[in-house]
Amino acid sequence: MRHPFPAAVAASILLFPLLALPAGARADGGATDLDTVLVTGSRSQERLADSLVPAEVIERDEIERSQARDLIELLGGRAGIDVGNTGGRGKLSSLYIRGTESDHVLVLVDGVKMNSATAGMPAFQDLPLAQIERIEIIRGPRSSLYGSEAIGGVIQVFTRGGGAPGLSRHAQAGAGSHGAREASAGFGYRGQRGWFGVDGAYDSTDGINACRGSGALFQGCFADEPDDDGYRNTSITLRGGLQLGEAVTFDGRFLQADGENEFDGSWTNRSRVRQRIAGARLLHAPAQGRVATTLALSRSVDRSDDFHDDEPRASFQTRRDSVSLQADVRLAGAHLLSLGVDHLEDRVDSTTAYAVSGRANTGVFAAYGGRVGRQRVQASLRHDDNEQFGSHVTGGLGWGLDAGNGLRLTASLGTGFKAPTFNDLYYPGSESPGLRPEESVSLNLGLARSGAGHHWSLDVFESRIDDLIVFVYPPPDYRGVGSNVDQARVRGAEFSFGTTLAGTDVSVALSHADPRDRSHGANHDRVLARRARNTGRIELDRTFGPLRAGITVKGAGARYDDPANTVRLGGYATADLRLEYSPHPDWTLLARASNVFDRAYETVAWYFQPGREYHLALRWRPAR
Repeated sequence: MRHPFPAAVAASILLFPLLALPAGARADGGATDLDTVLVTGSRSQERLADSLVPAEVIERDEIERSQARDLIELLGGRAGIDVGNTGGRGKLSSLYIRGTESDHVLVLVDGVKMNSATAGMPAFQDLPLAQIERIEIIRGPRSSLYGSEAIGGVIQVFTRGGGAPGLSRHAQAGAGSHGAREASAGFGYRGQRGWFGVDGAYDSTDGINACRGSGALFQGCFADEPDDDGYRNTSITLRGGLQLGEAVTFDGRFLQADGENEFDGSWTNRSRVRQRIAGARLLHAPAQGRVATTLALSRSVDRSDDFHDDEPRASFQTRRDSVSLQADVRLAGAHLLSLGVDHLEDRVDSTTAYAVSGRANTGVFAAYGGRVGRQRVQASLRHDDNEQFGSHVTGGLGWGLDAGNGLRLTASLGTGFKAPTFNDLYYPGSESPGLRPEESVSLNLGLARSGAGHHWSLDVFESRIDDLIVFVYPPPDYRGVGSNVDQARVRGAEFSFGTTLAGTDVSVALSHADPRDRSHGANHDRVLARRARNTGRIELDRTFGPLRAGITVKGAGARYDDPANTVRLGGYATADLRLEYSPHPDWTLLARASNVFDRAYETVAWYFQPGREYHLALRWRPAR
């Protein structure tokens, strides 16, 4: 019998003395900078330390230090986050926040909604890390600010910007196991009145045999194709901005990522995908004024062309067009009132005929944040008018108290809703047009402390979701159809800790979430499928002059692959080692060993995960 947690944790303990040796310079990842600016939690700028909802910010230097290959690898095991993957790099991936469904996580890219209108969840696997500057993670409902989809939380990705004043350049190339190859480069310029930038990236792998295949009903890939399943991704980001006078700023961004993915299947086994996100923004913010106004226009496109070998089988494209107007009014003292309206139009174009192929949603919201003495208060209210499902009102309340000596208490209450996707409602053969929107209410209590060189936080939460949509397979034909579960309940807790100990940066995240089906049917009190109840992540980093060494240990407990809890997937833990060596300030050599104990595990039944892998890269980033 294999015991994953002890082996991986033992590795970190054995390496810790090495990392704790005297060193010259300190790494940056130990204690979070609580002066970091956060915008996603309130739709306006605030300090991370002032957020009344659980939040985390990942900056570019942390992304580079992790040497992660994709977004799922970077986020897995962080506080409140669990992930699922169907066979390695580029394969369909799911991300769960606080035990809610993967399509309960709203993903924004530079403020633009990325979630597919058909599948519901975003294509995490197709967002290239080489194009990302910063990530903000909000745990808990934010529907009162963003509308549908933000039941479990919000992840906002900011693409790489113009950076500091002057010319910036960077490039990186690398190779690794399973024929992995990567290359990226970019440059930008920021002057007094404007800025621009261009970034491009290529990433590919020959992959592994993603699925072990099965002829049984609803098991495996419906095909036995014991070959490697590769993946390729090419992406480009364009950005620019101009200062139009003293009070007006215009900026625009464009991201396109094209992928080709191989997998195992009897109907389709290859797909070409495209993610395109474009947005423009006009900001009016007088230096001495009390009102800042932002007008934003955006479009996101999610396209997939599916094949069996070289034979075309199906094509799907969803387009989401939006316009937003927001006014931030600075009231007396430390009080801010935000008023706004969002209009979103979804459109589906497909070789598969949907009974309905478009819908619109208009949301109006107001948000208040203020401080009185040692207390902070936030409140938000939103009304959404969806042409398919009518009106929905969501709200949020937050309270915080600075108790002294760096200690802070918080409490928040929020409601949310999510409209069914086009696939839920109208996909031919599994249509269920009578589905109702999912609705939720969530409570969070938090305690946090920050001091010189350390911080920790503890949050406990409960979420109740009514009319949760799950897929069932009723006889006689066993076609999968969406069904509203009476209620689901998630209870849990999260603990995170960061410090610098004897020159070593230490980061710990431990999470427990117990997502239960509370319906009165046969699955009453069963654990919701594909979510581990316990997850954790430990990171150690230390710098020895020009050399930096680190280890990441990630683990997850057992999970069930089906609503009836008959298919159990065992828990696992993995350890990743990484090294950086900078012989010159402009050049850095990178080396990484992933899953060093070659742990075999599955997060989705029948789908393999990569074993031990190695990767080498060279980064060039000249000083300004």
